[in-house]
Amino acid sequence: MCHKFIFSILVILNTTLALGQAENKATVSLQDCIEIALNNNLDLKSSTLRTESADINFRQSKNALLPSLNGNYNIGKSTGRSIDPFTNSYINEELTFSNAGLSLDAVVFNGFRLINSWKQQKFNLLASEMEQEEARQNLILNVTLTYLQVMNTRDLLNLAENRIESTEKQLERLKTLYDAEMGNPAEYRDFQGQMANDKANLMAAKNNYQDAKLNLKQLLNTKIDLEIATLDMPLEFNVYSESFEQVYDLAVKNLARVKADEYRLNAAHKGVAVARSQYVPQVSFFANLGTNYSSAAKVFNQGGTIIEDTGDFVTVNGQDYSVFTEKNLFTPEDISYRDQFDNNLNTVVGLAVSIPVFNGFRAKNNVALEKIKEDQASVELDRTKLELHTIIEQTYNDMITAYERFKVLEEQVVAYQESLRINEIRFNNGANTSVDYIISKNNHENAQISLNNVKYEYILRVKLLEYYKGNI
Repeated sequence: MCHKFIFSILVILNTTLALGQAENKATVSLQDCIEIALNNNLDLKSSTLRTESADINFRQSKNALLPSLNGNYNIGKSTGRSIDPFTNSYINEELTFSNAGLSLDAVVFNGFRLINSWKQQKFNLLASEMEQEEARQNLILNVTLTYLQVMNTRDLLNLAENRIESTEKQLERLKTLYDAEMGNPAEYRDFQGQMANDKANLMAAKNNYQDAKLNLKQLLNTKIDLEIATLDMPLEFNVYSESFEQVYDLAVKNLARVKADEYRLNAAHKGVAVARSQYVPQVSFFANLGTNYSSAAKVFNQGGTIIEDTGDFVTVNGQDYSVFTEKNLFTPEDISYRDQFDNNLNTVVGLAVSIPVFNGFRAKNNVALEKIKEDQASVELDRTKLELHTIIEQTYNDMITAYERFKVLEEQVVAYQESLRINEIRFNNGANTSVDYIISKNNHENAQISLNNVKYEYILRVKLLEYYKGNI
């Protein structure tokens, strides 16, 4: 349903831009606004990207536990004096060479550095997820509070419009008397001044309403002019059922902000363990497989024999005889690329131990730095709890005060409403002056504004307390 709604909003926007007609308004509920904000808000998108980065770091630290396997291959041509990779002797000719290898490296033990690093990144990921959830909860809360603020300013705008209507009725009646030169002309002028005052208040109310809607549109990251639907508001408010201590305990238990700081503290604990592993020797297993090829490599095949004079001779009975020898003839033949790779295979297997003897106190300083980060994370957690305690206590006290003011202002509105009714009758019958009526009218209308403001103030404080309880 959310996707359909957003699609319809985009259709409205495109239609408006294409036709260049008057600005369309889409009526949205509070839930609609929350869904749009969750899809569009830039701060929430940034928080989501940070969580995705933390997830990649976590997976990378987990994959670091696996052995590393790497292969290499090269082929090239050499001219001039060089070493034949087949015979390791110097040659002076054009040579084509190639090498290939495969290496394996696996950490057997390093003081649990890789395991603790993996756990540290896991806690960082959980913290980032909680920070994303906190951003989501804050966005929902801000949209809700801003939505209520729009409703409040709209109610005040309606009150300002009603104020003008009641003033206009009296002004029309007094204008008739003024034109007929009857009654007190000062009363007509008093109401002209009152009308100007009411119009000024109406302009201020319109501006406040537009500002509130602009703040809502900014949270939703939209340029469409939205018209909000009216929420069902309770006619009677009851005393808040839970105490401040109960709200605070639930906040410490449920709020994503507190959980994020707790995960950061756990990650700092693991950071200290990672740093301490630098004191421990590292044992690793390695293995290599290699081979090579050289165009200078030849195989010589026997192709027959010949009789050659050796240049030597033997003397028999005073007679010299030449010495001949039978010599084998060999025909050179290139060794194929594949055969050389098969014949030249070599393997290496071993165990390596790296023992830290002295590293300029780097390990010691790293441990000290990680301990400081651990203390900082602990301080941040304590600060968060302290700030929550202060904010929740203040919000709770403001809620109680708003509730008590609401009850008092309800009585005030009833009293001023009856006073206005009486003064209006007396003024219409000439028993009261316009000043008395205007004072009574302003008292009643100002009391309505105060009651409307404190009503929303109470609702806002209740919404905040519900947020701190983890109910958003």
